[in-house]
Amino acid sequence: MENYRGVSYETILAWAEGGIGYVQFNRPKAMNSVNITLLDEAYEVLTAYSDDPEVRVIIICGNENVFCAGADLAAAKEMNAFEAREFLDHVHRTQFAIEDNNKPVITAVRGMALGGGMEIILASDIRIVADNSTLGLPEISLGIFPGAGGTQRWPRSASICSAKLYIFTGDFFNAQEAFRMGLVNMLVPANEVMDTAAKIARKIARKSPLSLRAAKQAINNSMNVGIKAGCSAEQLAWSMMFSSEDQKEGMNAFLESRKAEFKGK
Repeated sequence: MENYRGVSYETILAWAEGGIGYVQFNRPKAMNSVNITLLDEAYEVLTAYSDDPEVRVIIICGNENVFCAGADLAAAKEMNAFEAREFLDHVHRTQFAIEDNNKPVITAVRGMALGGGMEIILASDIRIVADNSTLGLPEISLGIFPGAGGTQRWPRSASICSAKLYIFTGDFFNAQEAFRMGLVNMLVPANEVMDTAAKIARKIARKSPLSLRAAKQAINNSMNVGIKAGCSAEQLAWSMMFSSEDQKEGMNAFLESRKAEFKGK
C-alpha cells in the first residue's frame, strides 16, 4: 500500500489499487472524530480521485473498531456561531465531494458510526455495514441537531418519520435496524466488510466510467427535481452516451459474446 501520489496525510490514509481509491479515517485515539484537518484532507483526496481516470470507484472506511464517531467535540464545544458556520462550510464541502463525485462512493463501515460519521454514510452511494455496528445521530442530546446533512439526506434514504424518531430522541440503533429502514445496502460479518466492499467496487470498476458518472448524476437529480424534469435530464444524458466509444464497445461486446473493455471515452 503506497500513499496516493506520494502524499502523507495527518488524519487519513489514502491509496489507490486496482482502480479503487481508498480513504481511511486515521485518528484512532479520537475514534476517527471529524475536525477541520480531516475534512480538508478528505476533500483534497476525494477531489483528486474524482478527476483521476485510473480511479474508477472510491471506498471510504475507518479502522476495525470504529468508522467515525462524529465531530471532535473537544474542538467544537467552544465555537461561537460564526465559527460553527465556518466549520460546517468545511463539512458540506467534503460531503458534496462524496455525493457529487464523478465516481461511485462506497462506505465500508465497521464499529460505530455516529453523528457526522452517520452523515458521511448518508452522502455515499453504496453502504456496506458490519452486522455488529452501532449507528446514530445523537446530536440532540448535546443541545444541537445534525448539521452535516442528516436532516436532509435521511428522509431521502428512508422515511421522514424514521428520521424524526431517531433525530428527536438521539437514540442509537443497530445495523439490523439500519438495514430494515433502508439506510444501508448490506450487512456482513465485520471481518468481511472490506473484502465485500472491494468485491463490489471491482465489479463496478469494470463498467463504463462515462455511464457510471451519468447514471449517478441522474439518480441524484431525482431527489431534487420533479419527475418530468428528471426524465428530461436523463434523456439528454442517455443520448449523449451514443457519442462515446464505450457505448459502441459495450453493445458490440454483447453482440459478439465477449467481455467489454471500457476506456471512459
